[in-house]
Amino acid sequence: MRFAILGAGAIGAYVGAALARGGADVVLIARGANLEAMQREGVRVESPRGDFHVHPEATDKLSAIAAADVVFVGVKAYSLPQLVPRIAEHLGPKTALIAGQNGVPWWYFESYCGELDGLTLESVDPGGIISRSFGRGRSIGCVAYPAAELVAPGVVRHVEGTRFTLGEPDRSVSDRCRAVAKALVAGGLKAPVEEDVRSQIWLKLLGNASFNPLSALTGATLGQFGEVEAAVSLLRSMMEEIAAVGAALGIELPVTIDRRLERGIAVGAHKTSMLQDLEAGKPLEYECMTGAVVELGRHLGVEVPHVAAVHACVAMLEGARSGARGERAA
Repeated sequence: MRFAILGAGAIGAYVGAALARGGADVVLIARGANLEAMQREGVRVESPRGDFHVHPEATDKLSAIAAADVVFVGVKAYSLPQLVPRIAEHLGPKTALIAGQNGVPWWYFESYCGELDGLTLESVDPGGIISRSFGRGRSIGCVAYPAAELVAPGVVRHVEGTRFTLGEPDRSVSDRCRAVAKALVAGGLKAPVEEDVRSQIWLKLLGNASFNPLSALTGATLGQFGEVEAAVSLLRSMMEEIAAVGAALGIELPVTIDRRLERGIAVGAHKTSMLQDLEAGKPLEYECMTGAVVELGRHLGVEVPHVAAVHACVAMLEGARSGARGERAA
């Protein structure tokens, strides 16, 4: 089985390196200094579970996905609408897509059943361009739990977590899910296959749509939130609203909100991916998280005032940053 990792940043490079370590045929698709380092020296993973080094194929050519059985999509969600037409033209008839992004994925309401089947969220899939380009039946759901940072070109610091939960949108336990899981496990990762992967997406969203935006607005690490009572209270309120939207979709969370809060804060000095992007001068990935919660809350009639307020603040921050980037470019 050949894997193409589209967007070999922190999580993409980590999963690609693990797959290569397990013996899978892997090509990493990246660009810039990160690509040059991986082509020259491979990928080095620094991890409390043991460091390792691999040297899979690396390229900047999207055409490399043509020979892949599975494409792991590791680019930020905001990049997909522009990329998908170019990606789609290289996909084979049976190529599977695994979305490794945070937030609500574009395929969430595919094979959903009921009146919401086929619902398109503008915050996730503007104009339905992703769904139209990829079509139905390609996507394998994935919830990536590892925390990792790209500390230098070609160097990933794995902080914690090794689980990549997989599941089909139609809730079947497919042969292709089992095959991907086997390859991930061979690389030292955990890869349970769930019939209801959406509940796992929502569980992760509790943290993504609360910790991530607040970290960008405050500069705080996960552990630092636990030192401020007002921050914990705000995070809890946001999580309660996110859970309420999930409940309106029939989601039953497997852990309590307090437990999810504790787990997040216990990670300690780790910076969320949104804070890492802020500090690196990159665009912020927030529409698929807080934006999706606000949009779904409006669609379902669920009030989400705390999430909406934080979403608006991040949107203002990103608007100011994008304006500054444009001025510098001019």
